[in-house]
Amino acid sequence: MIALQSKTGSNPSLPMAAPSRTVVHMDLDSFFVSVSRLEHPGLFGKPVIVGGSSERGVVAACSYEARAFGVHSAMPIRMARRLCPDAILIRGDYERYSHYSGLVTDIIHEQVPLYEKSSIDEFYIDLSGMDRFYGCYSFASELRRKIMKETRLPISFGLSQNKTVSKVATGEAKPNGQMKIDFGQEKSFLAPLPVSRIPGAGEKTAGLLRSMGVEKIQTLQEMPLKLMEKVLGEPGIVLWKKANGIDNSPVEPYSERKSISTEETFDSDTIDVTFLKALLVKMVEKLAFQLRSENKLTACITVKLRYSNFDTHTTQCRIPYSSNDHTLIAGAKELFDRLYERRMLVRLLGVRFSHLVGGGHQINLFEDSEEIISLYQAMDKLRQKYGEGAVQRAVGTGLHLRRFNPFNGLKS
Repeated sequence: MIALQSKTGSNPSLPMAAPSRTVVHMDLDSFFVSVSRLEHPGLFGKPVIVGGSSERGVVAACSYEARAFGVHSAMPIRMARRLCPDAILIRGDYERYSHYSGLVTDIIHEQVPLYEKSSIDEFYIDLSGMDRFYGCYSFASELRRKIMKETRLPISFGLSQNKTVSKVATGEAKPNGQMKIDFGQEKSFLAPLPVSRIPGAGEKTAGLLRSMGVEKIQTLQEMPLKLMEKVLGEPGIVLWKKANGIDNSPVEPYSERKSISTEETFDSDTIDVTFLKALLVKMVEKLAFQLRSENKLTACITVKLRYSNFDTHTTQCRIPYSSNDHTLIAGAKELFDRLYERRMLVRLLGVRFSHLVGGGHQINLFEDSEEIISLYQAMDKLRQKYGEGAVQRAVGTGLHLRRFNPFNGLKS
């Protein structure tokens, strides 16, 4: 039995059998819009678009009122304006989103033994075994009420025996609702839904499946596993398992990573500023790619220099949350120019990004244009497939040769 409970509903159903696991997926509804409405109550009930202000920007988030007109995340602003001319366009507030995300995280941290923060507004909670002490669904319901009361933010959840089914259930419960999928009912719950609802089934995969006549998850459930593997390879096996409600992936314990960094100590000290700046760009590119791979953003850049006499100096600056190369490179270069005043031989160069938060690309949409989004997606795909050095800015391509130049004071 599938039980749905909204703000006014109830849930009389009981589980059919004891599942091996109990996983709750919680997702803050239209998080960016909801935070903006807390700050500006006049936005309640109106179509709201959060994103870049220029016509070349893209939608970072939108209210359900705007979605009714066909507006969705990552859509070009100019198209969203055509679909919903009366929508109110507002810029994102990075600091406020981080603040409210932290409030929700703190509440969950105080209440549950094991949870995973998968993005700035999304959580997985493992409640396995708690039915012996307190009903998992009742516990999740109470936790949801506590979050809404203390933060005034709407939040939805889905509960089942695994992460995939719970995430889909959350999507069906939105907005501002909750849903439980009883043990053994996973396939029947998923069957009538479109294949695009399966987590990880992107537009390209969903389009391929539709071209094969696969519109509903039920059709995918009935397809031979070997065929899915032949068509999509290993991802096809994963997709078939998810369609059949099979997902053994664990809830990963959450820990807030505070910073990432990289530095290099030279075999011979150097005064080659051109080389140092090229290496700085290469370091920033590497760390920025790492941020995007981990779905994180930084709000603080630090550059470190150690001179030949072992004097070490650092300087830092705060920036709006970002993981984009062009933003971070510009900040790092400015810090380097501010720091490198002594014109002495340099022994070590380092870069650190700190004040990290999750929820990466969605917040990045505030500062992105369509072209920049496409560029970074293409670059990251090449790096993931062929390695971090597969694509880089031209300024860094000569670094290897420079290391063999005896006149720049460096060697391999």
